[in-house]
Amino acid sequence: MIRSDRKVLDETSANRDPLGIFKEWFKEASESGVLLPEAMSLATATRDAKPSNRTVLLKGFDKNGFRFYTNYESRKALELDENPHASLVFHWAILNRQIRIEGDVSRLTEKESSDYFKTRPRNSQIGAWASKQSASLDSRERLLKKFQLYQKQFLDTEIPLPPFWGGYILLPHTIEFWEGKDDRLHDRLLFLRRGTTWESERLFP
Repeated sequence: MIRSDRKVLDETSANRDPLGIFKEWFKEASESGVLLPEAMSLATATRDAKPSNRTVLLKGFDKNGFRFYTNYESRKALELDENPHASLVFHWAILNRQIRIEGDVSRLTEKESSDYFKTRPRNSQIGAWASKQSASLDSRERLLKKFQLYQKQFLDTEIPLPPFWGGYILLPHTIEFWEGKDDRLHDRLLFLRRGTTWESERLFP
């Protein structure tokens, strides 16, 4: 149910830090009961601008950007190597809200990736070793056998960070907040980064 007392995108929002608004909206989404509020659509493109899209999980955000993790040999990673620009979309239907984010992407340090990797469940760590993400797989049985092989290899030992796995951070240069209205006169507020500051403008729905 959409709360009637929540903050809206009024004119004072245009003078705020967009990351502060994101933090508030993400908190409300997390408390709303929506499944996986951290799920976000990640769009990448090849060097010649052929796009692809998939859902990944946000694993942290701050003034430096939005973080996510993946196999560095996956399709999205290869596209980011060619074209280090991407967009994110959060859509929380229960709140009738959407956030679009565009920016430049770079890899996190090995230490940052390792620190996060250690927080993953053990089976997820083993799965990262077992999966050659995005590559052709002739049967699920082969994947399970690889998983079991790494289970034995890392038995009773700490599982190291795979050399082909790690994180990215997207530094936003545009952030757009969208809030739906029953009369279709939706609120849209766009923030544009100008150096170290942000400018904003309201958009027609």
